[in-house]
Amino acid sequence: MSNEANERRIVEAVLGRPLDRRDFLRLTGYAGATAGLGAFLAACQPSGGTPAPTATTGPAATAGATATAVPTGRAIKIGYVSPTTGPLAGFGEADEYILAGANAAFAGGVDIGGTLHPIQILAKDSQSDPNRAAEVAGDLILQDGIDLMLVASTPETTNPVSDQAEANQVPCISTVAPWQPYFFGRQKDPANPVPFEWTYHFFWGLEDIIAVFLDMWSQVDTNKQVGGLFPNDGDGNAWGDPVLGFPPPLAAAGYTIHDPGRYENLSSDFSAQIGAFKTASAEIVTGVPIPPDFTTFWNQAKQQGFTPKIASIGKALLFPASVEALGTNGEGDALSSEVWWSPSHPFSSSLTGQTAKDLADGYTAATSKQWTQPIGFGHALFELASDVLKRTTDIENKATIRDALKVTVLDTIVGRVDWTGGVPFPNISKTPLVGGQWGRGTTFPYDLVIVSNKDHPEIPKAGQLRPIGG
Repeated sequence: MSNEANERRIVEAVLGRPLDRRDFLRLTGYAGATAGLGAFLAACQPSGGTPAPTATTGPAATAGATATAVPTGRAIKIGYVSPTTGPLAGFGEADEYILAGANAAFAGGVDIGGTLHPIQILAKDSQSDPNRAAEVAGDLILQDGIDLMLVASTPETTNPVSDQAEANQVPCISTVAPWQPYFFGRQKDPANPVPFEWTYHFFWGLEDIIAVFLDMWSQVDTNKQVGGLFPNDGDGNAWGDPVLGFPPPLAAAGYTIHDPGRYENLSSDFSAQIGAFKTASAEIVTGVPIPPDFTTFWNQAKQQGFTPKIASIGKALLFPASVEALGTNGEGDALSSEVWWSPSHPFSSSLTGQTAKDLADGYTAATSKQWTQPIGFGHALFELASDVLKRTTDIENKATIRDALKVTVLDTIVGRVDWTGGVPFPNISKTPLVGGQWGRGTTFPYDLVIVSNKDHPEIPKAGQLRPIGG
């Protein structure tokens, strides 16, 4: 399929209707065509039939009307970095869909101080490599001259990109990394942390995932012996930290964690970890491996006769493709993970008016693939970009973008993002977290069912945690 045909299919899913080629060219600016946001907004209807709010003037007026009333300024450049290749590619799987939706929503530009500015999104692949992430961030800042940086997915991407933005005084919004490895992992002295000036983050923290996992584990009778699978990376070091990570709260709840030590990503042999868990009679396994490593671990555990009652795994079990990679005979059934976003989350986009279900269904319609959690947070990055830019007083002064960023309070498709409270730190805004379990699906091989919502009852629960093999 050609690039134009593929993007046309995605835009049709965003709009919820077919397009002929002329409409597609008008909406997307392909081949130099001029974008018409008025036509786009007339077609873009969230479920229920209410017109979507515009990205430039809010719900009360159309951007098409604004475009005739204000002068046009220079293009605003937004950098976007995420891993679309390498072992973390699952986090960037939906990027093409997310970017198509953002480009459509920004098609009429953004009104800043009475001047309408077109938006140019420059997307880069971190290749799942921190060094590459830093390199492409530097290129976006120093060569492309971006005005605002957006970055998503794991400390290996968010941290080096945010560090480049901080060093070069470019406002930056990041997400999809627990706040502790993002915030403490970037400190010169983690024992005496100081706030950042240019870089802001929204996501949940280790305290949230620990609470979710403990609530899920309480639903199954176990001996409370837990095997820890923690890699030698930003997430693994944070999760396994004996003071700030999993061990203290698990011990306080009556669980004993058995941590055989750090291992390198893309390991081929987990016999040492499996042996340690068998010796400890661990009935629960938790950790934060990358997807290919959990596949290796789980297959070897089966071969060596180790099957815990519960496996609650961060990162590796977020994506349908990762669960399907475990095998075709139900090997992924009853595995559990954190859930940061789903079609059942009761939130809507401030940019398009779409509900979480609308956005997830649009992805499936465009790609024939199952929804995946990063869709919501990727979309929310562009919601925040739109909101911050609209409140900027002088686009030529990056400090005014930063100043608008630091006072942001916005209800997004992933929940409220609020950087005004300073909790836990001024650069951090926490988002809701619940727990889910994979089970045999209908349309797709597996469905992710929410089984823990103790701290967020507004997100509906659809079942109880089942033991593996039970």
